[in-house]
Amino acid sequence: MADDMGSTVPRRQLGRALRDLRTEAGATLDAVAEALECSRQKVWRIESGLGSVRGVDVRAMCELYGATGELTRALTSLAGETKAKGWWHAYGDAVPEWFELYVGLESAASRIRRYDESLIPGLLQTRGYALAVYQHRSEVDDDERERLVQVRLQRQSLLARRLPAAPKLDVVISEGALLRIVGDRSTMAEQLHHLLQVGARESVTIRVLPLAVGLHRGVEAGTFVMLEFPLGNRATPEPPIIYSESWTGALYLDRPEEFAAYETVWASLDQLALDEGQSRHLINKIIGEVHHG
Repeated sequence: MADDMGSTVPRRQLGRALRDLRTEAGATLDAVAEALECSRQKVWRIESGLGSVRGVDVRAMCELYGATGELTRALTSLAGETKAKGWWHAYGDAVPEWFELYVGLESAASRIRRYDESLIPGLLQTRGYALAVYQHRSEVDDDERERLVQVRLQRQSLLARRLPAAPKLDVVISEGALLRIVGDRSTMAEQLHHLLQVGARESVTIRVLPLAVGLHRGVEAGTFVMLEFPLGNRATPEPPIIYSESWTGALYLDRPEEFAAYETVWASLDQLALDEGQSRHLINKIIGEVHHG
């Protein structure tokens, strides 16, 4: 039965955005229900992501909250996605790049596990490293680059969050990502020192998967993120999600069998990765090589 409901991801994203707009507008659920001539329950269900949503309802809410035309178009197009079964979000499509879909999920998660094959993950990047990553994209102008870096650095505040408690972050990084010089040697040394600092936090574990292990499941799966959500005041928790990016978009997988398949990949990476102490030792060794290379 739940399968007919389509993908939970766009529904949750849409609900969260509409709830934020309503809060900013200072409107109560009752006031909105009255203005739209519908039940309070319906508004609550839309905000909670509990079913597909009609574009006409989203437009009416956006108008009521005084949302910009651009945001209204983005959210209305997202409403069209709430009926889809699996969900692929293409960048530069109807949903604009500045509407950070993944960020909302990341900040709501209680546990984040991620495997990174080729770059240091955004949550652990220094400003210099992030700038060098975006510098590489010639299609992005300076203002846009600065904004993208800001969004990336802003996301990191969730690691120091007190309320709700910071999510538990478990990261496995391929040794190749640590050896790849992004920016220059001093940018890279600073980035590796930063990994050691963040890895010292209680809620964070950073482990390295050595290149010496050869071919493993992570090479085939590529970089992916596993997100799990708190129970909150729900009877059943929001389903966990696999997030995987490509050059032109991102894949959100939320079916139990898909999550289970990635659990198997994670278990294998977990077994092959160095422990935290060995990982720190290896990162220190690479820092020495970067300095003297």
